Amino acid sequence: MSNPKIQQYSSHTFMSKWLRSPLGAVVAKPWFDRLTMKMLDRWYFPLSRMWAAARAAGGSVDKYFAEIGLPATPALEKRVALILQEFEVRRDHSKLADDNWQDAFFGDGNVTTEQLLGIEQARLDCRHHFNSMRSKLLTLGISQKISALKWQVPTLEEVSTSYDKWLERPIELFELPENLPEVTKSKTFQGTVGTNYWLRFQSPSTLTNDVVTARVYEPENVKNPPTLIYGHGICVEYDHWRGLIDEVEALVKMGVRVIRPEAPWHGRRTPHDRFGGEQFIATSPRGPIDHFCAAVLEWAVLIDWSRNSSTGPVALGGTSLGSMTAHLVADRARHWPERLHPDALLMITHSRGVADAMFRGKLSDTWGIKAATSKLGWTAEAMQKYMTLLDTHGPTVVAPENVVSILGNRDNVTPYDAAIELLDEWNVPQENRFDWRRGHFSVPLTMIHDHAPLRKFIEILKRQSTT
Repeated sequence: MSNPKIQQYSSHTFMSKWLRSPLGAVVAKPWFDRLTMKMLDRWYFPLSRMWAAARAAGGSVDKYFAEIGLPATPALEKRVALILQEFEVRRDHSKLADDNWQDAFFGDGNVTTEQLLGIEQARLDCRHHFNSMRSKLLTLGISQKISALKWQVPTLEEVSTSYDKWLERPIELFELPENLPEVTKSKTFQGTVGTNYWLRFQSPSTLTNDVVTARVYEPENVKNPPTLIYGHGICVEYDHWRGLIDEVEALVKMGVRVIRPEAPWHGRRTPHDRFGGEQFIATSPRGPIDHFCAAVLEWAVLIDWSRNSSTGPVALGGTSLGSMTAHLVADRARHWPERLHPDALLMITHSRGVADAMFRGKLSDTWGIKAATSKLGWTAEAMQKYMTLLDTHGPTVVAPENVVSILGNRDNVTPYDAAIELLDEWNVPQENRFDWRRGHFSVPLTMIHDHAPLRKFIEILKRQSTT
């Protein structure tokens, strides 16, 4: 008899299964990074902008063309109208499935495990199909004429009014509220990896003022497991697509509870006229500041919940944007109560700081940050002035021997050289550094086949559990 967990709840598409196979190791090379960058530049970001425009248009052809900033032709209008009709159908299906999911997992009603599996399956299917409307928009043949982002750059005066008062005391931006928000846990079900459920709470940040959702994968038959709070990369919406590669899935099988929070402006938190992560970039430099100020406080809530629900150590980690969030939390935590200090770090494709990735990384060219911000008078010096609010200073609260780093020395998205400088400053032992001949996107893919960094991380967590 087939395993019902796999039959009813499997997020692995044919492609993701293939990438997990031994043949997938052939793909995890620097050529994959070059190909991925071209695809992001030429297709994914323009199509995502078109998708976000369709969200904002609400079925209106006129609003759609106004959103994408292109003149309409009769032939194109007719094709757009048909696509928008399907878009609205898929949107309605996704909303209905999500409403059912909310009621089933967070409501008071009695729902069987089999029903929960079916409801989650339907939610993920419908959201994946809704997100996949990007491929329908590709058939319009206009993606190369579309800007990758809808820019809403603030003026120097606006940012000055909001942030000048914090420049001399940036740590106060990350001051915890007197009472952390209450965390609600959903009903649980057995997934393909461990026991699955979600956490929800009101963001403690007034900058977002929304609800945070985090997915939890808990190992089976492990009492008081260690916890890894793991952040995703920019524009990655892990809980809303099928078949995404999970570079830390193996940790759950090794006995680690993994919590994946949705970052501000991603997933369920995406503004109605944006695609996931767009707000972060398109409102630079305010976007990055607001994002990290909110995310850091949200991770504090998750650290607190982890301490209350297990006596095991609590680690922070992530890929790219998520790793920089982990880094910043570990720095700012020195001003928080000791129980909120993380015990270890797992940093993947990270860099020294936010400014390195924003202004030196290859994606900044794809997005056109310099051109968009300079139109409003932003110079490199002015941008850097406010990015210092996100700087870290000296060692974090995590001991260097409890830090594991995985880098690609061909990474041009989160600059490799700056990451090495940071590790040297922290005195991270060489045996904790995994330096591969890979780029930004092939590092996580390589981790599926090479678990050496994860085994090292497990050693650290076990040592922490016995101290």
